[in-house]
Amino acid sequence: MIENSDEPIAGATACGSSDSGQLASSASWPHDDEVEDDYDKLLASIGRTEEQDRRIAVHELSHFLVNRSLGTSSICEITIDPADDYEGLCRGARRAAFTKEGVVGADAADIRKILQPMMPEPGQDRVAKADIFQSVLDAVTELMAGEVGEGMFFDDPVFAYDDRRQATELALLVCRSPEAVARFLSFCERQAFDLLAEHVIVLMSMQIILRIRRTMSGSELDEVIAGVLADQARMLPSEAMATHCRASGGV
Repeated sequence: MIENSDEPIAGATACGSSDSGQLASSASWPHDDEVEDDYDKLLASIGRTEEQDRRIAVHELSHFLVNRSLGTSSICEITIDPADDYEGLCRGARRAAFTKEGVVGADAADIRKILQPMMPEPGQDRVAKADIFQSVLDAVTELMAGEVGEGMFFDDPVFAYDDRRQATELALLVCRSPEAVARFLSFCERQAFDLLAEHVIVLMSMQIILRIRRTMSGSELDEVIAGVLADQARMLPSEAMATHCRASGGV
């Protein structure tokens, strides 16, 4: 079971620039026996199968792509190397609407504890807290994206307990009943799906590169996105459609 402690954490270390844009262009695993042997040894050392490694890469990158699609740009590093309390991790700072209230890097439960007393009651003006309502929508959409991304490529996405726990905590800031929370999470899932569906080829390319690199900075991942999108722009329509169909068929 994947334990996802991938809610953004403040103060991640960024890596330098890379040639990831060129790597993205091929969208295929390097056909090199030495690379494959090293990869097999790595997987054995961390107790993963290749499919589990792909799942984790897709999961974390789905968080990242939705983060970028929403214009948040708060994730500044991804790793798929495991630690004691996670299998994959996104690092970054929280949105301004949360940081203004002094809760940078906190767990979603801590955010709710701090913000709940400040939220408007029924009948009160909500304009002053509109930025928090928007931040909840964006953050929950981003949290749901990992499991959604897995579901786009694999038959049985792993239940992301920590993502859903934190999403539920944030949803309780704007929802007044369990039924409302469930509907809000479903809405955010659909939002995440719609955003990811536009970038299937990008996600396919990025998961290959991340499985090779293991840890990448936000700027490196942004270069990958730019490289893949540039390649797509140069394709003839028929080539682009064929590539999209191959991407949609799985990773």
